[in-house]
Amino acid sequence: MAQHRHKRETPASPRKKSLPRSVQVSAPLAVVATLSAVTMGVLAAEPATSGEDLLASSSTSQTVPGDTSDRVSGDAEDSVSNSTALTRRSDTTVSRSQIRTAARAEAAARKDISVDRQARRLAKKVDTRLWTTEALNLWSGPGEKSEKLGLIDALKQVTVTGREQAGRTQVVIDGQSRWVTSDYLSQDKPKPEPKGPSLGGVCSNGSAIDAGRATLYDIHDAVCSNWPQITSYGTWRGDGDHGQGRAMDIMVSGSTGWDVANFLRANYSAFGIEYLIYAQNIWSVDRAGEGWRGMSDRGSVTANHYDHVHVTVY
Repeated sequence: MAQHRHKRETPASPRKKSLPRSVQVSAPLAVVATLSAVTMGVLAAEPATSGEDLLASSSTSQTVPGDTSDRVSGDAEDSVSNSTALTRRSDTTVSRSQIRTAARAEAAARKDISVDRQARRLAKKVDTRLWTTEALNLWSGPGEKSEKLGLIDALKQVTVTGREQAGRTQVVIDGQSRWVTSDYLSQDKPKPEPKGPSLGGVCSNGSAIDAGRATLYDIHDAVCSNWPQITSYGTWRGDGDHGQGRAMDIMVSGSTGWDVANFLRANYSAFGIEYLIYAQNIWSVDRAGEGWRGMSDRGSVTANHYDHVHVTVY
């Protein structure tokens, strides 16, 4: 019997399926693009991105044999998307200096809260309220380098904590710690000062004038509204300032005359006044620094202006 040699046959290797030329070229480019994008993202990010982010970014860059060129093109697009995502993460990165600044701000806020809480406790313990006698600045502390934090009007009650330093007193306003000048706090409510004459007003006593300057009408209205008992005024005469229509005599005497004269002097700029005469005294703008100056005797009460205030305007 013929002996047959049985040779162990090795199965033929499956025939490799060749990839299209476009796939062979595009696939490596996609991988390179993806790796470049990941590398640039890692270098740009501060702090460094985690390993999970890098794995997620690079997972889409794998190529599977048999894919078409459309699949490779899709991988390239994915790599661009990953690059954009990494760039966006880099844009929103918070720097160390920003973190330090935020930490300092938080520490300052916590300190302010602590100071306010302590001030409220002291104020509750002292249980004292004082009055402001003047409008006062509100300071963050007693030192010269303290920050100005606002203003409190006169005749207001404030709660004090009992702490005083460098001429200032700690008070609590709206639950917050503030410091004010100690000299302008009082246990008793101050009486408001009487209001002085006002610049405006309407004459209600029936008096009227005829003058050559508009400012003389303003003076008449102010004097008449503040001193309605004065009813007589003289304007036009045939000589000097009166003849030019820029002077007026306000017929008044005694202390009321001085009240009127000093009121006009204090508001000379608003009324356009050049000079004033009363009770044998003169005041003028060009020599304002000398105050009221005495005049020589002219022989009569009227000539010496004891019975009226003379006003000349520009």
